[in-house]
Amino acid sequence: MEPVGAPQGKPAAAARGYWRWRKDDFFPEPSFASWGAYRGALAATPARLRDRLLAGRSTDAAELGAMRRRSENEMRRCLTWWDLTWLGFGCHLGAGIFVLTGQEARDHAGPAVVLSYVVAGLSAMLSVLIYAEFAVEIPVAGGSFAYLRVELGDVAAFVAAANLILETVIGTAAVARAWTSYLASLVNRPVSALRVQVPSLGEGFNELDPIASAVIMATAIMAMLSTKGSSRFNWVASTVHLLVLAFIIVAGFVHAKPSNLTPFVPYGVPGVFRSAAVVYFAYSGFDSIANMAEETKNPSRDIPLGLIGSMSVITAIYCTMALTLTMMQPYTAVDRSAAYSVAFAAVGMRWMQYVVAVGALKGMTTVLLVGALGNARYATHIARSHIIPPVFALVHPKTGTPIHATALITGASACVAFFSSLDVLASLLSISTLFIFVMIATALLVRRYHARGVTSRAHGRLLAALVLAIVGSSGGIAACWGTAPERWTGYAVLVPVWAAATLGVQLLVPVARVPTKWGVPLVPWLPSLSIATNIFLMGSLGAQAFVRFGVCTAVMLLYYVLVGLHATYDVAHEEVDDAAADEKAAAAGAAPDVEKSGAGDAGR
Repeated sequence: MEPVGAPQGKPAAAARGYWRWRKDDFFPEPSFASWGAYRGALAATPARLRDRLLAGRSTDAAELGAMRRRSENEMRRCLTWWDLTWLGFGCHLGAGIFVLTGQEARDHAGPAVVLSYVVAGLSAMLSVLIYAEFAVEIPVAGGSFAYLRVELGDVAAFVAAANLILETVIGTAAVARAWTSYLASLVNRPVSALRVQVPSLGEGFNELDPIASAVIMATAIMAMLSTKGSSRFNWVASTVHLLVLAFIIVAGFVHAKPSNLTPFVPYGVPGVFRSAAVVYFAYSGFDSIANMAEETKNPSRDIPLGLIGSMSVITAIYCTMALTLTMMQPYTAVDRSAAYSVAFAAVGMRWMQYVVAVGALKGMTTVLLVGALGNARYATHIARSHIIPPVFALVHPKTGTPIHATALITGASACVAFFSSLDVLASLLSISTLFIFVMIATALLVRRYHARGVTSRAHGRLLAALVLAIVGSSGGIAACWGTAPERWTGYAVLVPVWAAATLGVQLLVPVARVPTKWGVPLVPWLPSLSIATNIFLMGSLGAQAFVRFGVCTAVMLLYYVLVGLHATYDVAHEEVDDAAADEKAAAAGAAPDVEKSGAGDAGR
């Protein structure tokens, strides 16, 4: 396979091999050339931060062209809508449905946990539509990072990227440790029997889990070897998993009692929405599918079909599974950790615990596999921007996969899974996901109503004010619900503000861009509704989740100020200098050296 940007007829071998470990491979930017250069960069931090805030937006062409060339080799376009649909099944139908349903039915929603899945599913579908438009228009591996970099700039993209990588590492580790727990259940052992007990370590870190780390590494190796091969394995495993779920649903309804649905909403409407915010994490895998756009044969057709089709079926499965559980047992008898196994045991089908365990293991294996595929592509595109070392952007010339990026995410996830039970960090998962989806919906409004060279300054300011009003009123509605849900006065003011701001965008700000291939309908209303629902669900998570989210985001921003800011600043200004030199050479009658430019981009 020829390196990206190589001229026709040039040998496929790159000037350097794929495996690189020099300092310049990790930090090639001038700011890191020496300690003196780094001190100078730190001294210029305020000016550089201002530059990135004001001029840090990328373009569709840059993401599709120069950014991709930095991987030196192309990823292979080998996926169809059929692959994406089954990858959607694979990344969603894991342990979440078995664990979260019982937990939320018992503690927060009762039988109305079905409604929680409906609310979360509708909110997720809004985000799916938005992701589909972006993935069709900008079909690159970076997903939300690329979309936000184009519309909101480097800083906003980094905040989203850092949160998504944190979510990726924690979520992968959590699924892998659950894999060990279900394996223990399958062989009739206690949940922690297959972990190594180390009493000398602190609470939460004293159950070492080598099996979880091994499963993460095994699925990652498969993802490194072949994208298409991983898709085929996922298709087979997901088919088996769907058959297991169908058997569980049929067996459950055979023993269902409609009387168990009364009372239907024992914890009130607030409990339904609190549960919706928690079970939302079960829907969050679709961003991994959007990250596969660069390897999709026909993005404008395949991505909308794969994303929307898989999400529709998944929502129906989640709701049916939740209804099955709450009709088998009164919600007060539902077990928090092994809901389905205990429910079947209560009706005399104790052997069903093995069916449940097999289904969970199959589901979690595909979740880990699809996560390894999608998350590595996300990290690859982040590395292309130099926010993390560019060596992780390289695509292997033989496999067409980002092996370095896969190893990076795999190593971090395997370490966390080995040591930590993740109880403290688990609440970060949903809030990080919801926060990113708010940013993506905001970015779509910016994309449709603001374009450089098209939108006037006055209309740009008006759009900014209206978007802030949408976000602010949505936050106010969530705050009213969290503090005094029974008081209607706050809603009477804030809901009209949200509606008026959305209507203002539609009537007062001219449309600057229309999708050329596939687009979200009813803009600006659906993106505005996505902002409102995601912020509302965030407000249902409680204050502690926000404190942890704030602390983690502050740590991420510290990394950006110390490292990411200077790397991206150097690369951006190097590109400007190269473009100016090309223009000067062209004006002097000399054609720019295309080969040199392409090779330089690839090596940065």
